[in-house]
Amino acid sequence: MRPYILAETNWKSIKEHQTEVAVLTWGATEAHNFHLPYATDNFQIEAIAAEAAKKAWDTGARLLVLPNVPFGVNTGQAEVDLCMNLYPSTQLAILNDIVEVLNRQGIHKLLLLNGHGGNNFKALLREVGAKYPEMLLVTTSFFQTVDRTEFFEEPGDHADEMETSLMLHIRPDLVLPLEEAGKGEEKKSRLTAIREGWAWSERKWKMVSADTGIGNPKKASAEKGKKYFEAVTQQVANLLIEMDKISNKDRYKDL
Repeated sequence: MRPYILAETNWKSIKEHQTEVAVLTWGATEAHNFHLPYATDNFQIEAIAAEAAKKAWDTGARLLVLPNVPFGVNTGQAEVDLCMNLYPSTQLAILNDIVEVLNRQGIHKLLLLNGHGGNNFKALLREVGAKYPEMLLVTTSFFQTVDRTEFFEEPGDHADEMETSLMLHIRPDLVLPLEEAGKGEEKKSRLTAIREGWAWSERKWKMVSADTGIGNPKKASAEKGKKYFEAVTQQVANLLIEMDKISNKDRYKDL
């Protein structure tokens, strides 16, 4: 039993340990090229949250990791077989209900740890935060915590070298041989502004990728995944440790 994982702990332990920070992970269920499982985002974010929580717990941080939400926003993959979608409005309803419970229980700090590129929680946290101003609501995506170029050679953002390496470290039993993976080649938008990055339009997955991947996974390795995993989990642990110590009413300081 890991007492910092709600799904594994019990009421006796919960009553004995004060919880200062809740962690909610949010993934997705979608195709990941030919070689990775549909639940890649969930396996990754759950493993990262658990390891980061352990590191923070071992320093004395009072935290609890909630069960993962396994479905994310997949509107761009609507035509890809069995990519499961939650609309942002549905995510808002789920998030609001969870924050309501935490607030009622006196847990006024939440880290929303995202594992899927299609999820975007800033606007949702603005709306929920207006209803619960006493809450400290923080969000980050694990793939934004450290510089990926320090660990991986090939750029990409879906079933790429990074995600494949992570899965080779976390769940190698679910990764097919890399010879079976597609190259993850991406067609680029004809709109200059989108190619330059100062405008945005949702990618339609079947139009941009033949194998559902974005980024070549061929150079992935378990060793790269382990190094990246350690760096990411330490970064998230540092955030949890700071959130545990901070006062919600005194969260800003003078320059």
